[in-house]
Amino acid sequence: MRYNSTVSHSQSSALATNKVLRNTYMLLGMTLVVASAAAGLAAMFNLPHPGLLITLVGFYGLMFLTERNRESGLGLVFIFAFTAFTGYTIGPIINMYLSSGSGAETVMLALGGTAITFFSLSAYVLTTKKDMSFLGGMMMAGFVVIIVGFIANLFFQLPALSLALSALFILFSSGAILMQTSAIIHGGERNYISATITLYVAIFNIFLSLLQLLGLSRD
Repeated sequence: MRYNSTVSHSQSSALATNKVLRNTYMLLGMTLVVASAAAGLAAMFNLPHPGLLITLVGFYGLMFLTERNRESGLGLVFIFAFTAFTGYTIGPIINMYLSSGSGAETVMLALGGTAITFFSLSAYVLTTKKDMSFLGGMMMAGFVVIIVGFIANLFFQLPALSLALSALFILFSSGAILMQTSAIIHGGERNYISATITLYVAIFNIFLSLLQLLGLSRD
């Protein structure tokens, strides 16, 4: 009886993990479509960027509301509002790059690099089944360094510091993808809305950081 109970528990745990993975990737795909549509419309109509203050308030406010309502249908409403808003903020940035000589190539390279990074990291965790929770300490240290660097860059506006921050954002976001995917397959994450917004933010940051890195390197 104990053996049957253990097998039954393992099967139910595997089913729960597969369900969270399936729902997470399905919702992630939908949010990326919404963000792409919002970015495309913002670029098409040449809409202005909302500015740093509104961007930060909208970003963290909608992300907080998504997490606060992750157990209800409102969580889905807020995550789509969040991704639409972030997509809108990308539109003017893409227009800025497209107005330059090789801007289209830069944008496509950033998109391709982001896709390759996400799929490679996800595939690595899903195939090896490694527990990536050990990255937690390094992620916290990296977050502190990024915050300090971001504040410093507001005052000094150094190209070298911008490049370093972009590289750190890519490493930090890659770590977030590894940890979140690992948390899902090892049972540490059972809410697909929380998992989706974490992965989406990581993808968003990698794309913007690659854009900046490629743009600055070309300049």
